[in-house]
Amino acid sequence: MLQQTQVSRVVERFEAFVDRWPTVSALASATEGEVLSMWQGLGYYRRALRLHEAAKACVARFGGKVPKRAAELATLPGVGRYTAGAVASIVHGERAAIVDGNVARVLLRVHGRALDPAARSTQEWLWSTAQDLVERASSAATLNEGLMELGALTCTPRAPRCGACPWRPRCIAHRDATVDRIPTAVARTSRPTVHWETLVMQDARGLVLDRRSNRGLWAGLWQTPTIEHASAAAPRAFDPKTAWQGVRGIVEAGAFTVVTSPRRVAFRVWVAEPPRRLARGWQRVLPESLGEHAMSNAMRRVLETASSVRPTAGARATRSRAAGGSRRTPVPATAPRPAAHGRSYGRSRRAG
Repeated sequence: MLQQTQVSRVVERFEAFVDRWPTVSALASATEGEVLSMWQGLGYYRRALRLHEAAKACVARFGGKVPKRAAELATLPGVGRYTAGAVASIVHGERAAIVDGNVARVLLRVHGRALDPAARSTQEWLWSTAQDLVERASSAATLNEGLMELGALTCTPRAPRCGACPWRPRCIAHRDATVDRIPTAVARTSRPTVHWETLVMQDARGLVLDRRSNRGLWAGLWQTPTIEHASAAAPRAFDPKTAWQGVRGIVEAGAFTVVTSPRRVAFRVWVAEPPRRLARGWQRVLPESLGEHAMSNAMRRVLETASSVRPTAGARATRSRAAGGSRRTPVPATAPRPAAHGRSYGRSRRAG
């Protein structure tokens, strides 16, 4: 949970998570959807899927116990060399090294090596050096925690507190006044922008959702039906009534962009009446069941964007009134509401 996530956000979720699944076996028996639902708000949902897979692997291969040795830990889904070394050394006292960004910065500065920490050769040197330190330390746990804390609190990326560093007398970067140049700066790559069209359809019978695949961004989460464009030019030629055939009263509700680690996602939000027959993979979800369907924060923003717009009156609703039927079923408070803006697409006829 703490990977790339602030402690304050994790604290809110951790206790509820372990209260629900206090053992590895309990977590392994949960469904994927239940785990994703409990993970909502933490982001990086692939971690939840890997955690669930790791729990099942522990049950299948280690008798329902989390292994203690770094080599065995590293075989679990989602557990890399760093996590395996941290658990094995800090929890179980194994002489296993760890290298994260903080440890890498400390070791490179102490040894005066102006290298790219992400380079394979640099990584090999860092792990070898860290392992050598662990082998000579009286406590692997104390050494590893100390290295991480030293990098996080003292040997910081900018404005390091060299005067408070216990390694200052032997730090080559401090001696040579090259602290600000080590590690070498890594050129930032620009995030590509992808364009997504998403359709919000909700009435008294529920909100129409489908589920993302277990690969890629927001894997396994629920979403409103979404079309992902392969090129930046595609949105300009996008025709909603062609893309979502059989759906009527389509209205454009708004747009926004979300920045994720690998890319920027430009959402365009549409609102429409749910069709009588849902497309394959679409499901109606009642408002009281939405909490059981894990969604990304971006998808919740989609629903907020759609909440101020109501689909145009379609032919189906018009026909029911002309035939003497009752008026359209009231839309729930959580569904799109009328607004004085938005472009309309799709077929619409007046009663006559």
